[in-house]
Amino acid sequence: MPPTAYEQLHRDLQQFIPAARLIGDPLRTLAYGTDASLYRLIPKLVVRVDSEDEMRRILALAHRHETPVTFRAAGTSLSGQAVTDSVLLQLGDGWRSWRIGEHAATISLQPGIVGGHANRYLAPYRRKIGPDPASINSCQIGGIAANNASGMCCGTAQNSYQTLKSMRVMLADGTVLDTGDSASREAFEGSHDDLLAQLAELGRRTRADTTLAGRIRDKFKIKNTCGYSLNALVDYEDPFEILQHLMIGSEGTLGFIAEITYRTVEEHTHKATVLMIFPDIKTACEAVAMLKSQPVAAVELMDRASLRSVEHKPGMPSYFKELSETAAALLVETRALDSTTLKAQVETIAAALAATPTLLPFQFTDRPEEFTQLWAIRQGLFPSVGSARATGTTVIIEDVAVPVPQLAAMTLDLQDLFDQHGYTGSIIFGHALEGNLHFVITPDFAKPAETERYKNFMDDVCHMIVDRYDGSLKAEHGTGRNIAPFVELEWGRQAHRLMWEIKTLFDPHHLLNPGVILNDDPEAHLKNIKPMAAVDPLVDKCIECGFCEPNCPSRALTLSPRQRIVGLREMARLQAAGEESNRLQAITESYAYQGLETCAADSLCSLTCPVGINTGTMMLKKRSQQRGQTAQRIGNWVAKHFSGVITATRFNLAAANLSHTVFGSTLQGGVTGAARKLSGNRLPLWNRYMPSAGAMPKPETNAVPDRPRVVYFPSCASRTMGPAKGDPELDALPVKTAALLRKAGFEVVLPEDSGSLCCGQPFESKGLPEQADAKRREVEQALLKASRNGQDPIVFDTTPCTLRVKKNQAETPLKLYDITEFLHDVVLERLTIHKRPETVAIHPTCSNINMGLQAKLKAIAETCVEKVIVPDRISCCGWAGDKGFTHPELNASALRDLKAALPEDCTSGYSTSRTCEIGLSLHSGRFYRSIVYLVDRCSQPNTG
Repeated sequence: MPPTAYEQLHRDLQQFIPAARLIGDPLRTLAYGTDASLYRLIPKLVVRVDSEDEMRRILALAHRHETPVTFRAAGTSLSGQAVTDSVLLQLGDGWRSWRIGEHAATISLQPGIVGGHANRYLAPYRRKIGPDPASINSCQIGGIAANNASGMCCGTAQNSYQTLKSMRVMLADGTVLDTGDSASREAFEGSHDDLLAQLAELGRRTRADTTLAGRIRDKFKIKNTCGYSLNALVDYEDPFEILQHLMIGSEGTLGFIAEITYRTVEEHTHKATVLMIFPDIKTACEAVAMLKSQPVAAVELMDRASLRSVEHKPGMPSYFKELSETAAALLVETRALDSTTLKAQVETIAAALAATPTLLPFQFTDRPEEFTQLWAIRQGLFPSVGSARATGTTVIIEDVAVPVPQLAAMTLDLQDLFDQHGYTGSIIFGHALEGNLHFVITPDFAKPAETERYKNFMDDVCHMIVDRYDGSLKAEHGTGRNIAPFVELEWGRQAHRLMWEIKTLFDPHHLLNPGVILNDDPEAHLKNIKPMAAVDPLVDKCIECGFCEPNCPSRALTLSPRQRIVGLREMARLQAAGEESNRLQAITESYAYQGLETCAADSLCSLTCPVGINTGTMMLKKRSQQRGQTAQRIGNWVAKHFSGVITATRFNLAAANLSHTVFGSTLQGGVTGAARKLSGNRLPLWNRYMPSAGAMPKPETNAVPDRPRVVYFPSCASRTMGPAKGDPELDALPVKTAALLRKAGFEVVLPEDSGSLCCGQPFESKGLPEQADAKRREVEQALLKASRNGQDPIVFDTTPCTLRVKKNQAETPLKLYDITEFLHDVVLERLTIHKRPETVAIHPTCSNINMGLQAKLKAIAETCVEKVIVPDRISCCGWAGDKGFTHPELNASALRDLKAALPEDCTSGYSTSRTCEIGLSLHSGRFYRSIVYLVDRCSQPNTG
């Protein structure tokens, strides 16, 4: 049988794409078949593309073999535009370059950069990019531009279309055009003069049709991402400008955006915010119309159902529960470059609304802790619905826009449709200043009648928005698959045909993301709806948005938290259906490594998850369920003989360090690497930053009376592991920590039998929760005794240990401190610090971040040295207990950007976990050690 076109493409791709970046196994193609929408299409192949040259060759091959392809950045798309059942081209690590123009007036960004990172690069210049989608800390520039994503403040004036300066774009035939480079434009004129001529003619024809041109201009006076950016044809005459502006919002159906240069906008440093409560929607919307001419940056509308959805959440105003059924709220923010201007703006806004009735008096606040709490109300709406929905239901968030004067009527009509179709409890909120509202419904598509109900609801919503208000069916989320069948309804036949003409001009074979934006199937939005099988209460609330992914250390190696949950859901679905046993077996076998073994279980995913899901906890539970009796017996034995295990480990480390000294790094690495390979990777992987044997501090010989006591708990890792060979710091961490605390004037007390104590973290990470909790209880009892029943502060030298004991602590009087907070809050002021002219790096561990201590860690380092580096794109190091030894590829993947992020003058790094520091040293080429060493090196006793 001759090979299919897809098989031929796959064969040709193997000639220049490494096998690791050609993904075709059932688990990962399933995982990449999910974006943040209600759709699932499983690709035949996922290709991680790392360079422009690779993308160019892939597009040429796709054209030759007539195989459709879809581009994907972060996959946070809400309308189904980032999934395909053909070939998915996933952006790899090679798309994250950026450069800032003169005076930071522009910034050039490759499509793989997270939007929030772009703003971080611009922050020192008090500038930012214009688009500000709610997903900005997860979505990537390619998706922001390709969807013309906006947000709460950018409106229609600062979106990608309006702030675009130039673009590097790749067409369906692989041709690259840089519109900001004169030589590239000249070459393109020579090779694609026909395309440019046809674009110019389309523009002339459209502008000459005054009725059509007028309609296009009117449609883009409000937010609109439904269909193509036809305003390019009336706003510009230069065919290059038409081309690049058509790419904005084209969702990968016309070409690939390889780089975009934005004109940046001001980032105002002074802000004031207020929550206004109105008696009804009509009054709130009348206030919006008044605010439209005022110096406001954001006006967010929330209906009564929205406020009800969050009224029981911690920190919400108590009066929410007492509001009338018709009440509505506006969250209003004004921004300025100085406090005087801000104060004047607040007074102007208040005066403009003086005659508008409110249920409660309102007052602006410029205190960050207060306006952050106000924004938490707005930001909590979507998560509250997602977490409260019934298990198995799908979260669908839609967005529409109408002219502001019609906002109140449209909102009431939408509420009526909720009632008519049985979507009671659905909420309405959104960017009222732009007439842009979001609404959230949670259908259960497992029920046979649900698809028909959803169909009827969407039909009524679309006809209401178009027929009654001539509004936008998609204001900022992109057309995708969900609104593609309704594009003609909104735009009319003439404009719809013009869009098809544009599509065919750029993509004559319709190979770029087919079915998205334009789709002849009137029921395309009802097909390929993804199942949401129940798995476990720990993860059932997942809405598959992808917000968790930037923090995940395994995201580029195996699976992200979202993808782990997708895999669990599919296995549960297949088990319940009792079919596809071969597929179930293949996914289950792959999941053991892809899902369980390579999860760092660092809990960072929960910090950015809208519904607070900790996928790591789920993976630990699954590990525990899979541990057999042998593993339990071994765990019990180790727990009971922990002191002996530590002694043996210390002996092995000393022996390894001796052989390293004798044989050298090259020979030692070769021998141990071969041994690991022969063992089937069962032996731990040795590296040249492996620690020497640890040591404990000696008792004080010259004790000074009447000093404050502190109980110091050295972790099992720091007791076992000393400095690496070659590290200029020769003392083990417990020795150094005790010396520093004594230098600061403390009497240092160690718990009795410290050698046998452990917080339980190593057991928990292995899926042995009973043994882990038993060891933690031992620690608590020892600390109670050592601290005189809680009279004395207790300091942990390793942050993961602190977190585990703190978060599981029973009701005891223990005063527990991580070394980070104790140094920052207590020790520094008891020492004389000599600031050194050095550059050092710091690494906040995942436990630091979970406890919110990263700012204190940085402040400690900044007290000691002139310059502190927090490397970009580094979160959890992926060492994950002992996985740096057993699964070193996880650590390597998590820290793949570390070395390049450190300047040459940065010669050392500091953290708060000895095991993490091994991996950090290995992948940076610099010695990382505890922050204790830096403070000790830069301090003297405070003689005052």
